Amino acid sequence: MTYLEKKEKEKHLLYLIEQNRLICLKKVANDYECSLRTIERMLEDLRKQGYDIVFCRKSKKYFIKKN
Repeated sequence: MTYLEKKEKEKHLLYLIEQNRLICLKKVANDYECSLRTIERMLEDLRKQGYDIVFCRKSKKYFIKKN
């Protein structure tokens, strides 16, 4: 995966989170044709960029925590 492809996928991952559509990381990994660990790294990179991304165990979704 090139740098540009990774950035595009991170942007789409962020879109899924903002739309409350990110539920299963395994499905996203299959869609992106990469490993689950790669998706977890992408989430970590987004967090380092300043997004407060958290997982809600009750709703089983990722979302951006608003302060």
